[in-house]
Amino acid sequence: MYNQGAVEGAANTELGSRIFLYEVVGLRQSEETDQTNYPIRKSGSVFIRVPYNRMNQEMRRITRLGGTIVSIQPVTALQPVNGKASLGNATSEVSELATSGETANSEGNGKATPVNAHSAEENKDKKGNTMTQAKAKKDHGDVPVNTYRPNAPFIGKVISNEPLVKEGGIGIVQHLKFDLSGSNLKYIEGQSIGIIPPGLDKNGKPEKLRLYSIASTRHGDDVDDKTVSLCVRQLEYKHPETSETVYGVCSTHLCFLKPGEEVKITGPVGKEMLLPNDPDANVIMMATGTGIAPMRAYLWRQFKDAERAANPEYQFKGFSWLIFGVPTTPNLLYKEELEEIQQKYPDNFRLTAAISREQKNPQGGRMYIQDRVAEHADELWQLIKNEKTHTYICGLRGMEEGIDAALTAAAAKEGVTWSDYQKQLKKAGRWHVETY
Repeated sequence: MYNQGAVEGAANTELGSRIFLYEVVGLRQSEETDQTNYPIRKSGSVFIRVPYNRMNQEMRRITRLGGTIVSIQPVTALQPVNGKASLGNATSEVSELATSGETANSEGNGKATPVNAHSAEENKDKKGNTMTQAKAKKDHGDVPVNTYRPNAPFIGKVISNEPLVKEGGIGIVQHLKFDLSGSNLKYIEGQSIGIIPPGLDKNGKPEKLRLYSIASTRHGDDVDDKTVSLCVRQLEYKHPETSETVYGVCSTHLCFLKPGEEVKITGPVGKEMLLPNDPDANVIMMATGTGIAPMRAYLWRQFKDAERAANPEYQFKGFSWLIFGVPTTPNLLYKEELEEIQQKYPDNFRLTAAISREQKNPQGGRMYIQDRVAEHADELWQLIKNEKTHTYICGLRGMEEGIDAALTAAAAKEGVTWSDYQKQLKKAGRWHVETY
């Protein structure tokens, strides 16, 4: 039986009581601190365990008591803490998969959202949602949406279907290019299209569409306005009860399509992940696995020669920083493209990889994207404060806690409450999230 939430559910059981360790200096003794259970000392570092849902409250309390947060590190609820003993993420295989981009709890990529895949119950995670998507705060009335609907999709054809995972990598990830000739389908970077797989679901009804983030610019990979591309990983996992290997219906269909075969396309949809039109903007991108899809579209628009020639009104002169989490080096999707951009535009593009099964974080555990964010938290915080900076997060929802923890610590050094500041960013349309 297909169960979309199986992997995430297992991970949430392991990480259900997520604890973070605050290292604090400068806390003063007072009547209030005497009434707490904190291990307060007059000098040196104090280590305070804080549940995820109380991180910001504790940060405010520490600030009121004159303390300064030196660092915030994730620990498991059962992990002992001895002074500055080794800390780290949960190390179970399930939790690793849930936070490193090594698998997906839903079919597809980028935001990869099955829409009514088999049943409402199977599509829900513990919060009742398949995907977390922040609401766009600005009106984008000129952005095309729903040109093709599920009851009248466009029938496109596969032009190419190329593997992205190199030898020795994990899983199957494909770059698919579809022919849009004869359609009215127009899209822009950051949008998604729907794919309707053939066949019937378990209830005997036609399969519903799944959404996939577009991996190409508005002009397509051939810069001729006639194609759209996707980056798709085949969903595969063991059923937690039967141990049966389960394959995603739509992702498997897409990954094994051959050139010339037809595909039902709907959309485009989405206004949350759109790039700013300002060529001087700064763009921070944090992606796991196939969450790279919209980031590739951004980078092509910003840096590819053919794209720059096709967009004389948009000549990017800002700074883009991609922090990319994958399990192994062969899983660095679009590696050659990214390295080419970095070599050609060293002052405008920075690539930072978190390769979980090959690199170690400062605590000796596996290097996840949230560890890279923590490593560069102060620099990222300074960049985020710039009014020209937009931040995009795409991929597995598991990375969000660690990202928030790292930026909470960086902001706290200046007496700023990250959660409040983040709300301001969202209101200003500078914080963009699509996670699943």
